[in-house]
Amino acid sequence: MTRLFGTDGVRGIVGEWPLVPEFALALGKAAGAVLAADSKRPAVVVGRDTRQSGPMLQSALVAGLLASSADVLELGVITTPGVSWLTKRLGLSAGVVISASHNPVEQNGIKFFGPQGLKLPEAVEHEIERLADPRPEDTTPNVMRPLAKPGRIMDGRGMHELYLEGLLAEHHDLRLDRLTLVLDCANGAASEYAPELFARAGADVVAIHASPTGLNINVNAGSESVRQWPGKMKDLIRSHHANFGLAFDGDADRVIFVDENGGVVDGDHMLGMLARYLDGNNQLLARSVVTTTMRNAGLKKFVETAGLQMYETPVGDKYVAEKLLELRRDPPPGALGLGGEQSGHVILLDDDHTTGDGMRTALFVMRAFLESGAASMAEFAAGIGKTPQVIASAGVGRGPRLDKFALADVETQTLGDNPGLTRINLRYSGTEPKFRAMLESDGQQSEEALAEIALKICRQAQAVAGMEHAQADVEIQDCSRGGLLRTTD
Repeated sequence: MTRLFGTDGVRGIVGEWPLVPEFALALGKAAGAVLAADSKRPAVVVGRDTRQSGPMLQSALVAGLLASSADVLELGVITTPGVSWLTKRLGLSAGVVISASHNPVEQNGIKFFGPQGLKLPEAVEHEIERLADPRPEDTTPNVMRPLAKPGRIMDGRGMHELYLEGLLAEHHDLRLDRLTLVLDCANGAASEYAPELFARAGADVVAIHASPTGLNINVNAGSESVRQWPGKMKDLIRSHHANFGLAFDGDADRVIFVDENGGVVDGDHMLGMLARYLDGNNQLLARSVVTTTMRNAGLKKFVETAGLQMYETPVGDKYVAEKLLELRRDPPPGALGLGGEQSGHVILLDDDHTTGDGMRTALFVMRAFLESGAASMAEFAAGIGKTPQVIASAGVGRGPRLDKFALADVETQTLGDNPGLTRINLRYSGTEPKFRAMLESDGQQSEEALAEIALKICRQAQAVAGMEHAQADVEIQDCSRGGLLRTTD
């Protein structure tokens, strides 16, 4: 098992190991050595989001890659899915993006993609990590190729236009002239791309949180903020007489819609709407939808009522992508694999796209909306009737964790003690020091009642972690109607 690579690359607080320049340098050298194992000169594309720490980490990482004789195409600020797409489109050895997605600005991360635009296999991550940071007891030789000739660095900012053109080319006949959109760009990577993309498609665009300073990414902005406080977007939609709003996260692999009434249209809604649309056009791969265990029962009912198959995976877009690739063996022409997460990370898998892209997802959703004839986004999304569901996120620092057996015992006891509670999922985040508790009911337990149960469970996890009550923050998201139910005890 790798120690540093989580479900979404290497993550952490900037200035604390491993998110320090010294390790980024070693990581670049190690990655270059592993990529060059087949004796070819690797070519790597590197991009980042708008965090102030991005240039520092990027410079160190690129220096390591160059020192390992890898050539580097430096993109500057670009979305994570943009790096994935360009890696495959340009036929390069790998792609790297420096971003912590929706996480706070003080955090950052380093994520690798292989030549197909997919996250690296765990075995490859393990080898990179072994070379970059060997265990003291590891007796395997830590051999990197001698530096025969440093790699070359090239300015890749001209690839931004290629990426935008690629998004628009899929929908060359789509016109959004009838729509006025409020776009929340999270002061992140979407700031440079989303307003331009949707304006080119004909929409009247009102862009907010599109002025990155390096310090304001995801600060009271972006998809997670909108999921918690949709009322702010609702007010903007009404003041600008917009049809609806969209919010991206810091690296723009997620998107959330807000309808004209302030209702949150999240990943569950989008998966249902896109499944109906793609199936109606004979484009839905294997007539199936792939979700994680955090999905809402309303989506499951909608999909199965439509005669479609639903597959569930563990939490993490990498697992969703793996299942979609499994279903994609010998696909019919034009088929799109559909999967994703409630957070708004939706994957529309085809030959060219292997990861979620918030802007691409938004184009597909708007096409489906316009072709449906629905009078409004609220009407369009109404078919996905959600059951009461909450997800609690509790800070647990670096303290001890409940093991899988203890978590299973808590789940069993909680289900037995609470009639109407149909599902519970307890886990620790793979990208930040958080404990997550998802609870869902058949209607006997309201969202508020579920929140009380979730809070008690979170307090147990925090007590095990040794968190002081004053610093033990808990946020509880209403996954049925949107918004936060509570933020502290």
